[in-house]
Amino acid sequence: MNKYLAAENRYENMNYRRCGNSGLLLPEISLGLWHNFGGVDSFETGRDILHYAFDHGITHFDLANNYGPPPGSAEENFGKIMAQDFKSYRDELIISSKAGYTMWPGPYGDWGSRKYLIASCDQSLQRMGLDYVDIFYSHRPDPNTPLEETMQALDYIVRSGRALYVGISSYRAEETSRAAKILAELGTPCLIHQPKYNLFDRWVEGGLTEVLRQEGIGMIPFSPLQQGLLTNKYLDNIPEDSRAAKKTGFLQRDQVNEENVGKVKTLKKIADKRGQSIAQLAVSWLLHHEVVTSVLVGVSKISQLKDNINAINNNSFTADELGEIDRIMA
Repeated sequence: MNKYLAAENRYENMNYRRCGNSGLLLPEISLGLWHNFGGVDSFETGRDILHYAFDHGITHFDLANNYGPPPGSAEENFGKIMAQDFKSYRDELIISSKAGYTMWPGPYGDWGSRKYLIASCDQSLQRMGLDYVDIFYSHRPDPNTPLEETMQALDYIVRSGRALYVGISSYRAEETSRAAKILAELGTPCLIHQPKYNLFDRWVEGGLTEVLRQEGIGMIPFSPLQQGLLTNKYLDNIPEDSRAAKKTGFLQRDQVNEENVGKVKTLKKIADKRGQSIAQLAVSWLLHHEVVTSVLVGVSKISQLKDNINAINNNSFTADELGEIDRIMA
């Protein structure tokens, strides 16, 4: 096995944005390990994707305790790649993890208690072989745990050296505002919010984006391509090897319906005029929003990652284009 050496020109063609009011810069494209990096997936394919990402200026790798399948296996695989290939580049990397979904039996393996978050962070660090993560998230709000307790746990995780920054994921506008105020009072500001946001799912525009602007919090949207619906993949049918063809998964067969596919086909006309793929259009549309720091993409092939990276070259839209996109997706 040849020793991995990162490309010397890796920072030349990636753009970096300041995350909210912090000193941290993130690449406009970040790589998520939610799918395709677990124990059921090809280790070497995942490794090649990570190499390609870093070689092209992607410094941010996003994980969570439950990523796999099975849960925990994405962090384990990443830990192996980290030790073998990225150890000497640790200070050039932003590595994030999260806790908030079920990880072990009993009352302490889920949600947002101090007990669960700190134990889960320790387990994630062990799986990845790291002394600290750069960003640690509360993966989802817990309706039964006081928000103060969850935020105090995040504050402790930073103060104890387990993480450098903290964030939240999938919190609504009011919850985000309260969480940000609690963290500010504790002295550990909320760095970043990771919501689901794409052309099909625009819930964040109902108040969250304004809260993030007011509080100086960066946004990193996940599922920018609506699990592959915002690509060329489903224009004609549902391929047998696609996510929508699987019995389990986040993109269901009934979502690939005539109405949604029709919208994507119409979007393709705009993308074609812009010299972009549908996926690039979807990523560029997110990046044109000032509150967006980085777009979190998930890929199963290097060709998909290359396509996403190329989206950063055309992030400006005319008023007519934006209006037409709104009409299509209405």
